Amino acid sequence: MEEIVSQKIWHMAVDIAPCFASNLPVHNVRAYGRGNVNATFLVTLGASGEGGRFILQRLNGRVFQNPVAVIANLRVVADHIQHRLRQASPTAGRRWEVPVPIAAHDGLDFFVDQAGAYWRAMTFLAGGEALETVRDEHHAMEAGYGLGRMHALLADLDPARLLVTLPGFHQTPRYLERYRKIAASAGGQENVAEVRHCRRFIAARQDMVGVLEAARRQGKLVTRPIHGDPKIANILLDQATGRAMAMVDLDTVGPGLIHYDLGDCLRSCCNPAGEEASPLAEVRFDTDLCRAILAGYAVEAGRALTVNDRDFLHAAVRLIAFELGLRFFTDYLEGDRYFTVRYPGQNLQRAMVQFQLTASIEAREHEIRTLANELNSL
Repeated sequence: MEEIVSQKIWHMAVDIAPCFASNLPVHNVRAYGRGNVNATFLVTLGASGEGGRFILQRLNGRVFQNPVAVIANLRVVADHIQHRLRQASPTAGRRWEVPVPIAAHDGLDFFVDQAGAYWRAMTFLAGGEALETVRDEHHAMEAGYGLGRMHALLADLDPARLLVTLPGFHQTPRYLERYRKIAASAGGQENVAEVRHCRRFIAARQDMVGVLEAARRQGKLVTRPIHGDPKIANILLDQATGRAMAMVDLDTVGPGLIHYDLGDCLRSCCNPAGEEASPLAEVRFDTDLCRAILAGYAVEAGRALTVNDRDFLHAAVRLIAFELGLRFFTDYLEGDRYFTVRYPGQNLQRAMVQFQLTASIEAREHEIRTLANELNSL
C-alpha cells in the first residue's frame, strides 16, 4: 500500500527528483511504502519509464534532527557491505543487496529544500517484497537469516564509525522518563479504559526498563553495529525465491546492542496478528516462529553469540515490546507528534497491541529461554 503524503510534499518530490536523475528525464513520481516517519517516493526515469527507478525520500526533521548523520551512516554501511560482498564467495541461490546512496548533481548525498528539509536518493531493489506480518515458519526463518546476514556483514565494522542518529534510541529508561513527564501533564483522559490500562501496565513494569543498559555497563553485553529497527517489514524478500535479500530502512543504523535488533525482530515477527491487530485477543508471541527465526539467524551469526548474549535474549524481546508500547502511548498522550497516524486513537491501539504482546512474552519466558540456550544447535 502507498503511504499517504500531502500534495504539497508530492509536488516538492516532483521538483527535486531531477536533481538525482543523472541525464535522464523523470517519467513518474509516486508515493511508495508505508513508512511511519519519512515521506518516500518511487521515481521512474526515461521518456516512457524505460530508464530505471530509484527511491527518493524526504527525511522527517522532527524525528531525525541530525539528518546528515542518517545520510552519512547509509554511505558507510552501504560501502562496507558492498566491499564484504565482493570479497565473499557467492552463496548458491542467494541474492543479497543493500540500498546504495545516489549522489545529487553537486556530488553530495542529499539535497536541502527551501524549508531546510533534507532529501536523499538511493537505489531501488527491484523484485523485493516487504510484508507487514509473517506468513509462515519459512518466512520467519528467512527473517532471522536476513538479520543474521546483516550482523555478520557488519561484524568487522568499527561501531565508532557510525553516528548516533537518534540519541537515546532503544534506551528504555529515557522513554520512561519522557512518558512520566508527558503523563503528568496529560489530563482529562482517565475516563478512557484503554488509557487506564496502559498507565497501570507501565507502572507495574517500570523497574525492568534498565536491564540491557545495566548489562552493557557491567561488560556483559558489548556495543556493535546494529540495524536499529529490524521489524518484519524492513526485511525484504526476493519475490522470485521467497528468500531474504536485503535489510532496508537503514535510518536507525548505528552503534548499539544486537539485543535491540534481536528483540525487535522477534517482537515483530512472532506476533502473527501484526502491529495493528484487532481484536487484541489475537495478539500472542508464537514460539514456533521464534524457533524458526533463531534457526535462520544462527546460519549466519549464531556462532558469534556469547553465553551472556543468549542469557539476555528473553529480557530483550520483552523489553523491546514494552518499549514500543511505551513510545506509542506517550506519542498518543502528546498528540501524535512522532508516529504517523491514519485515524484518531491509532497510537493508543498500537500501544495496547504491544502491551498485550509483552504479557504474552512474559508468559512464555521458559520456552524463549530454552530456545536461546539451544541457539548454537538449531
